[in-house]
Amino acid sequence: MNFLIAILILLFSVVIHEVSHGLMADYLGDPTARYAGRLTLNPIKHLDPLGSIILPLILFLTSSPILVGWAKPVPINPYNLKDQRFGPAKVALAGPLSNIFVAIFFALLVRFLGAFVSSPLIMIFAFIVQVNLMLAIFNLMPIPPLDGSHILFGLFPAIEEKTRMIFSQFGIIFLIFFIFFLFPLIFPIVQFLYGFLIGY
Repeated sequence: MNFLIAILILLFSVVIHEVSHGLMADYLGDPTARYAGRLTLNPIKHLDPLGSIILPLILFLTSSPILVGWAKPVPINPYNLKDQRFGPAKVALAGPLSNIFVAIFFALLVRFLGAFVSSPLIMIFAFIVQVNLMLAIFNLMPIPPLDGSHILFGLFPAIEEKTRMIFSQFGIIFLIFFIFFLFPLIFPIVQFLYGFLIGY
């Protein structure tokens, strides 16, 4: 896969992910992302130097079997949400769900257009499926600042504040450790879902 194409696919996938957070928050009563001009697919508005450029570049240049990244998080004010109980969890879940929907859409294109269009295009579609499944599963991990941690704390508000603080304070360390040492654990999940959607 061409480096530029791979990075563009990753970039737009993480942009869709972040915009989905903002759209869900806006739907639930928090217009913060809309006022900040972040409900747009313009990637320039969402670029994060580390997650959108540096990390993907390092992973690609080191021939890493994974390609992940993130965009600049959209601003959310949870106190504006109409659903104070489950609103934060819904906003967090919107991102991974958007990647799953993208994966399903392009998997259907692979299935139904595979016999009619060129192989390079089908390979790109298949790569889009893989990247979006990877992003969805990765972001569902309960590690701050990933969406999985917000979903966990949103669904189980009784978790002690001390535990939340420890998770949040050392979240980036846990995240880096997970990316470089434990990431292969999600490969079987991604491959199973990929095979199921593509029809292998």
